Amino acid sequence: MDPCSLVLETLFVFTNGRIATTREPSARRAPAFVIVRDATSCAWAVGAHVARQLAETLDALAGEEQPSADPQQPPRHEARYRELVGDAVMFGPGFLFPDPIAAPAQPIEVIADEQPLVHHFRGWVPGEIAGGCAPVMAIVVDGKPVSVCFSARSSEVAAAAGVETAAPFRGRGYAVAVTAAWARAIRASGRIPMYGTAWTNHSSIAVARKLGLIAHASSWSSGWTQGLG
Repeated sequence: MDPCSLVLETLFVFTNGRIATTREPSARRAPAFVIVRDATSCAWAVGAHVARQLAETLDALAGEEQPSADPQQPPRHEARYRELVGDAVMFGPGFLFPDPIAAPAQPIEVIADEQPLVHHFRGWVPGEIAGGCAPVMAIVVDGKPVSVCFSARSSEVAAAAGVETAAPFRGRGYAVAVTAAWARAIRASGRIPMYGTAWTNHSSIAVARKLGLIAHASSWSSGWTQGLG
């Protein structure tokens, strides 16, 4: 499987070649259109909820796209995709972890239960960790996790990182440490650790830079909120 297709397979669940949902415990409906490009390959997919004629149009346009070694270069038909599926766009780089991954400088704990997370973080529900978010690697202060990295999307082959640090504890390098610990654990499990973000998420890009991650691809998606039928 080429690297761009691997990204799609890690982020989404497919039905009959179309994206059915996001690949996470609390699955969401897929975006209308996603395209991933790197220096040698290009892969795309259309949401299962998109009408057949529109899906065919998107497929035809995507078939004219080319690989790109520049992750900041938008797709050739970006303007047309926006016209067809809307401006709810997410665009950003995909990173690969170096080998080896440096060990974190701070002590790290593995979180196996959601209850300790609710003190500083919202949205965690019982069963999420066992349902696919493991491993959850954390820095703990006064018995409570204050910075965590977990598997935001996960498959048998790869996992994509999700990182969050409670506001009072930002700027201390905690996000770098927990992400390194998570990536080491994923690699030890025989899977590929992935890190993706948006170009507008400057703090996330800073974490990638401090970890020495390698920008290898770009992901462009649109139509996250439209009820296309």
